[in-house]
Amino acid sequence: MPEPHDLQMEEEAETFAFQAEIAQLMSLIINTFYSNKEIFLRELISNSSDALDKIRYESLTDPSKLDNGKDLKIELKPNKEDRTLTLIDTGIGMTKADLINNLGTIAKSGTKAFMEALQAGADISMIGQFGVGFYSAYLVAEKVTVITKHNDDEQYAWESSAGGSFTVRVDNYFIKGVVDSEDLPLNISREMLQQSKILKVIRKNLVKKCLELFTELAEDKDNYKKYYEQFSKNIKLGIHEDSQNRKKLSELLRYYTSASGDEMVSLKDYVTRMKDTQKHIYYITGETKDQVANSAFVERLRKAGLEVIYMIEPIDEYCVQQLKEFEGKNLVSVTKEGLELPEDEEEKKNQEEKKAQFENLCKIMKDILEKKVEKVTVSNRLVSSPCCIVTSTYGWTANMERIMKAQALRDNSTMGYMAAKKHLEINPDHPIMQTLRQKAEADKNDKSVKDLVILLFETALLSSGFTLDDPQTHSNRIYRMIKLGLGIDEDDVTPEESTAAPTEDMPPLEGDDDDTSRMEEVD
Repeated sequence: MPEPHDLQMEEEAETFAFQAEIAQLMSLIINTFYSNKEIFLRELISNSSDALDKIRYESLTDPSKLDNGKDLKIELKPNKEDRTLTLIDTGIGMTKADLINNLGTIAKSGTKAFMEALQAGADISMIGQFGVGFYSAYLVAEKVTVITKHNDDEQYAWESSAGGSFTVRVDNYFIKGVVDSEDLPLNISREMLQQSKILKVIRKNLVKKCLELFTELAEDKDNYKKYYEQFSKNIKLGIHEDSQNRKKLSELLRYYTSASGDEMVSLKDYVTRMKDTQKHIYYITGETKDQVANSAFVERLRKAGLEVIYMIEPIDEYCVQQLKEFEGKNLVSVTKEGLELPEDEEEKKNQEEKKAQFENLCKIMKDILEKKVEKVTVSNRLVSSPCCIVTSTYGWTANMERIMKAQALRDNSTMGYMAAKKHLEINPDHPIMQTLRQKAEADKNDKSVKDLVILLFETALLSSGFTLDDPQTHSNRIYRMIKLGLGIDEDDVTPEESTAAPTEDMPPLEGDDDDTSRMEEVD
């Protein structure tokens, strides 16, 4: 039994953790564990081998782990001039937490922890166990840099000179370098540098050099595809802002087209495939590839075998405002007025006859729609759609209008002016327009004509990519058409409708007054 004074001493005792001088400890580990300097290479290759085993093991249950490269390999790249040795592997990589916990903690083995986490009985053999092999690199190196990318994290760079600290940062691919110039002034004040002509020349040459590198990269389609996926927006922004290099930047653009399938093509490829009679480069802007491919605006062009460029990023709207032409060919939006398509004399004659034939209907429709449209014309771009909404040459497209409406600090005065320039184009070959023309000529005061014109206009707005100011009224028009189609009497109401408040009743159609709408006369 312990004496009372022993118990008192135990209560007064304090526990402390051992402290270590990290720099000294690292020196002891490096110089004591290994007798030969050459051993560092074996240790590093062992680490790479373990990394390959880990990714191979995980890919057995999740093949997507190897989507970035199925070739498991280790490469050694010595550089005598820079006095560096680079060891590259395609293994599992490390997250930021792995770098801090494994490389930043002496005698912490990531491989050992990985093996302990495996299910019992897993048939896998790895080398690293003690967590010190990595530090053997300091036998021959003053500084070690580890650049790594894990599937679940960004790419990071770990760096240390075997002192008491290390750094971890996100690895980036910004172009870095040193520009040596004897002509820069010694006075480095901001005012002096901003006015320096030499600095402007350096800036110009740096941009020129970067563009040369991008152009060289574009020759390799596979690598350039990866680059373009990441930096296409930057190129398009450059076209919008840098007028001096706009031509060179335009050669770097890649787009899907109506003829390219799943491949993106350059504007130069487009121009080389143009028909002899084609004068312009045709494009359409929108939200998705499927949306623009099925748009009414491309019907006639696709039927005529004319290729249309699909611009499906918001920044394309700004880019194309500055990129007016390419290799002498004007870029023309198929969603704007004045679309010129290659036509022979017979086609031009037929178009003029149709314009004369539908001139009266266009006037009636303009009178009905009033200020909703600037004018109503006969279209040369439609095939299967009865009508569409186009904008003026300098007005906003439907896609641009949608983008501007989403801006928090938009200019409402400009918004109202640019969005007001809408034109309704009708398809003279469509049965709906032909029947509507006959009804209008038979009785221009027919109220069903007015109802149908407004319904066609609102439907054309939606199909052309615009939004409705009053979608509820449009919905009620559709519901009324459905009732007429089903033979439901307009006077029949459900019990819920009869008890509903008057404000919830279906609003009347345009032109409804004391006389009833004769929409039911339309078959």
